[in-house]
Order: sequence, then structure tokens, then C-alpha cells
Amino acid sequence: MNSPKDSLLDYKPQDYGQDPTEVRHTDSYTDEYVRGFVEKWDELIDWEQRWASEGDFFIEQLRSRGVKRILDVACGTGFHSVRLLEAGFDVVSADGSPYMLSCAFENGRKRGHVLQTVQADWRWLNRDVYGRFDAVICLGNSFTHLFSERDRRKALAEFYSALVHDGVLVLDQRNYDSILDQGFSSKHKYYYCGEKVSAEPEYVDEGLARFQYAFDDGSVYHLNMFPLRKNYTRGLMRKVGFQAIETFGDFQETYHEHDPDFFVHFASKAYVDDAQWDEQEAEQ
Repeated sequence: MNSPKDSLLDYKPQDYGQDPTEVRHTDSYTDEYVRGFVEKWDELIDWEQRWASEGDFFIEQLRSRGVKRILDVACGTGFHSVRLLEAGFDVVSADGSPYMLSCAFENGRKRGHVLQTVQADWRWLNRDVYGRFDAVICLGNSFTHLFSERDRRKALAEFYSALVHDGVLVLDQRNYDSILDQGFSSKHKYYYCGEKVSAEPEYVDEGLARFQYAFDDGSVYHLNMFPLRKNYTRGLMRKVGFQAIETFGDFQETYHEHDPDFFVHFASKAYVDDAQWDEQEAEQ
């Protein structure tokens, strides 16, 4: 008889029911990352290609902000956790998927690292993760797994609480503004670099972006995500209490709004004075 622990490692198909486009709730995300999909995840991102395309962007940005201790709240298969460990940062790696954490730990072991891993739901992050961090990073378009504003506010509040008084949240997202307004045109230059994998939206409306991931062995998987608009995300971070927010487009400070595949937000917890606040409000 299989134990509950054994059942977590079973190969199971994704199951979105009779109408996949109606699956729009946060709690479904752990079921989407079935074992077979997770084991192919590194084919999708291609560590070496992503390393080359991303360069030292996150390392340099975090160092410039005096960061030493990092909580990677969406570590996935461990790409950024390992990268930051090798750059000398102290990293704790968290994820909601036990399959992702298992792959991350193994990827770290292969590279000579023992990752500090913890399974955690962002909405109750500080229940499972202890201590305070100079930076919380939430990368890989992961924040779009939250479908309700209540869940997004709760997760951001947990991120805020996990930071030291002048800490920074680093959160990225697809350029859903471009996808919603102009259609999908990503070239996968930065994030999903696997040459034999396609990652494209199968269905999009203002409340759902359903992406299909097709691999060269014929296997196909899907993820249902909420299409966050850039200024909505920035505004929500401010409402939770984050102060100065700087947004990059495909790692560049200047960009045309519809050009980047991804936006990266750096939201500081450090208090800003009224003049700085008014200036940021005017920019938004």
C-alpha cells in the first residue's frame, strides 16, 4: 500500500475538468504542476541559455541595494536560488509545489549546494518561513497564479512582513498589457529559452491567460494564470505599503510599453518622504 508521501510522487495527468477556461482560482496551482510537467521544466527554461540572456542583472541589482539574505518564494527548479548562492548570497528557497522543491534540491546538489528548502503557501508565508530577509524574490511569472485580489493583497502583505525595514521585493510578470491589447508575440529571448519547447497562450481574456507548453516528445501541459496589467501590479504593491517602485522591461530601464516580454518590479519597503511619494504617484 502506498503511503501519502508516496502518492505525492505519482505521475498524474493535469485535470482541468470539462471547461478548462473556467478554472480560475488560486488553489488549483499546485495541481497544475504535476510531476511529469515539473520534470520537463528545465527543458523549458534551459538554464545555460537563460543564464546567458539574463546575465548578472539580478545579482548586480541586489548587491547595489545592499542585499545579503534572500527569500526565493517561487524557487521552481532552483535556477535563481542556485545562481544567487553561487554569487555569495544567503538564500532560503520556498515553493508551493513539492515536485518543484524536490527538483530544486537535486539541481542544487548536482552543483555542490545544499538548498535550504521549505514548502509554503504565500498567503501564510510567515507561518512556515522564519526570520527576516533583505530581499524577497518572486520570479518566473509566478505571482500570476493568484486569481483573487484578496489573495494577491494577502501574499504581498506576507512578502512585506518577511522583509527587514528597508528590504526590497523583486517581482516579475509577463507583459500581459501587450498580450491583451495587441496579441501574443513573445520570442522567448530571456525567460523561456528552450529551443525545442513552445510556450504560447491558448486562450486569453481579462480574467484568464491559459498557456500551452508543448515539448518535442509530443507531451503537452497547460497553466491557467491571471493576466496582471503592469500598473495594476504597481498600484497593488503601493496599497500594501511598498514605497519606491522601479520597473524594468526585459532588464532595461527604458522601454516602449508593448515591447518587453517581461516586466521586473523592484519595490522597496524603505520609507520615502511626501515629495518622493507625490512624484511617484504622478509618474504612475
